[in-house]
Amino acid sequence: MSKGDTDPVAPVTRKGFLISIKTGEPTEIRERDVHGRCRAVTEFEKLNRIGEGTYGIVYRARDTRTNEIVALKKVRMDQEKDGLPVSGLREITILKKCKHENIVNLRDVVVGKSLESIFLVMEYCEQDLASLLDNMAQPFSESEVKCIVLQVLQGLKYMHSRYIIHRDLKVSNLLMTDKGCVKIADFGLARLFGLPSGPMTPQVVTLWYRSPELLLGSPTQTTAVDMWAVGCILGELLSHKPLLPGNTEIAQLELIIDLLGTPSEAIWPDYPKMPAIQNFTLKKQPYNNLKPKFQYLSAAGLRLLNFLFMYDPKKRATPEECLHSTYFKEPPLPCDPKLMPTFPQHRNMQHNSTKSAPSGAHHSGPVPELPAISDLLGSLLKKRRVD
Repeated sequence: MSKGDTDPVAPVTRKGFLISIKTGEPTEIRERDVHGRCRAVTEFEKLNRIGEGTYGIVYRARDTRTNEIVALKKVRMDQEKDGLPVSGLREITILKKCKHENIVNLRDVVVGKSLESIFLVMEYCEQDLASLLDNMAQPFSESEVKCIVLQVLQGLKYMHSRYIIHRDLKVSNLLMTDKGCVKIADFGLARLFGLPSGPMTPQVVTLWYRSPELLLGSPTQTTAVDMWAVGCILGELLSHKPLLPGNTEIAQLELIIDLLGTPSEAIWPDYPKMPAIQNFTLKKQPYNNLKPKFQYLSAAGLRLLNFLFMYDPKKRATPEECLHSTYFKEPPLPCDPKLMPTFPQHRNMQHNSTKSAPSGAHHSGPVPELPAISDLLGSLLKKRRVD
């Protein structure tokens, strides 16, 4: 290997070659075949880092061929010695199967000069819900919450009908365009499943959104784990803060019990068979506290939350059942995605600014891009919006 080959950004100083299986003779690799059929990552100009997914860092970048802004996700290869990690392979395979307006679109896979440089090129979305919730001057109205959740349910209905479980739904994995279109992203933990579902690792889904069967060590997983996460997301958007923010698995179970009451074999026949149930005794709490928690939510809204928070995964709501809920058909009606407010692009602004500079301080170097007039007007309209 030449010295240039060890540096992924260094120019190639020597052309590689392959040994012919038939003749045993070396065959030179033509320049156009160095990347196979993949484009080179050097054709994309990285603009700024916008986040870090479960299995990779994400950049905002410009395609120099088309001048289009895209999201460039670097596949993590830290502990991989034998090629592409299974998580990256799963993500590529699953995203290639998904073509839906509420699922982020995989445009291409591009490579660098080194085997460790593999990037997914995805459509760029201006916002992620976690950054929005952290920076909004005023929370989403109930009409806007319904608009967001309906789009998530439509994306999940498409995925689940194709035997795909996401397994890491949370607000930071929900992206939104400036046209109000919500897209499910970050498929690093997603899995294809069969019927009946085979064993899978229970250590998936971010703790705050993890269903009770996962917390209790269930060896099998179904699409119900995604639906529990939808309940957590809906509750978070309605209450304007994380619904079940536990810091350990035991604490998470206790928060669930405080909200929904202690599970029993009567409401969840498989409950006594859960592997972790032998290790500890859950506290006794007989009451469902969803109504006191969401005092201003309609009866239909409470029914939907209860349906999403069924302890028994077999009885938990499906996306299709949720889409038919009367909650989405009663006032305030879900707003049209095109009428969702627009916001400043906080992810880009915070990464363009100098880390050491205090908030609002002047600094030398490139000036961060100011929010567009449409963003400012969108924020102003949002403040004045009456549900």
